[in-house]
Amino acid sequence: MKPIILTGDRPTGPLHLGHFVGSLQNRVALQTSHSQFIIIADAQALTDNYENPKQIRENVQQVMLDYLAAGLDPDLNVFFVQSQVPELYELTCYFLNLVTVARLERNPTVKDEIRQKNMKDSVPAGFFCYPVSQAADILAFQTDLVPVGEDQHPMIEQTNEIARRFNFLYKSTVLKEVKAMTGTTGRLPGIDGKTKMSKSLGNSISLSESSDEIKHKVRLMYTDPNHIKVDDPGTVEGNVVFTFLDAFDQQKDEVENLKEHYRKGGLGDGVLKNRLANVLEELIAPMRSKRQEYEKDPAFIAELLKKGNERARDVAATTLSQVKRSMGLLY
Repeated sequence: MKPIILTGDRPTGPLHLGHFVGSLQNRVALQTSHSQFIIIADAQALTDNYENPKQIRENVQQVMLDYLAAGLDPDLNVFFVQSQVPELYELTCYFLNLVTVARLERNPTVKDEIRQKNMKDSVPAGFFCYPVSQAADILAFQTDLVPVGEDQHPMIEQTNEIARRFNFLYKSTVLKEVKAMTGTTGRLPGIDGKTKMSKSLGNSISLSESSDEIKHKVRLMYTDPNHIKVDDPGTVEGNVVFTFLDAFDQQKDEVENLKEHYRKGGLGDGVLKNRLANVLEELIAPMRSKRQEYEKDPAFIAELLKKGNERARDVAATTLSQVKRSMGLLY
């Protein structure tokens, strides 16, 4: 039996380079050695986009195109849509009783997103509780490993708390704890220098950007505000262009030489940005081309998700049955 992975994304827009380094690279690398379930979490996306379900539905297709373009093999992965697996909602209902409101309030990921979205006192209950829904997604598939970005580690911690509490309370071994796997570069900042690349913040570079869009967004990147003239010494730390070069430029020795030159002075931001734009175009162009091919066959995407939904329901139903048996809810 191969180890099991559960991973996925909320379909709130096209996937970006933050997703690529945070999780997608790992998913592609692990797809031959692991059994991989990939969830498109449309129900969770609705927790803060409930007024626009049409957009969420359309984004399901867009996320699938990004997955396939990034190299996820349709023959090696089970792709499914969260709302089409009702067993997940029943598990969420049972797990909600194992988590206190105070614990949800302490979840750093939820707190950060509430602050970023400026929700304050208007937080929907569904959004507030989505860590429990995410735990149900993970635990339903007897998951061993979850590739995530650094900001999602509190979610994995809460998932394991729920698994331990359930097993202790119901004297069960049904639910097993999972491990988080973080990408090699950790969290990728936005092009504006903020700590997180995010679609909602408008500071991301998507995996389907055109060549001109890549150049434009790289030109907007935050560098060193004190590096006004080419001859001025520059700061590398916190310089988004260098962060991206570290993440994506394969010529590591050359990047280190550029850093040394920049610190001494005599190296303009324009030179660095041109190099980075070329590096990103080399990365994204094959994905863009592959995506365009899949776009021509929407029926293939629909059939792929239909089969994935059926497979996901089968597996989740087995776990749900075991959970209900442990709780004494089989009548």
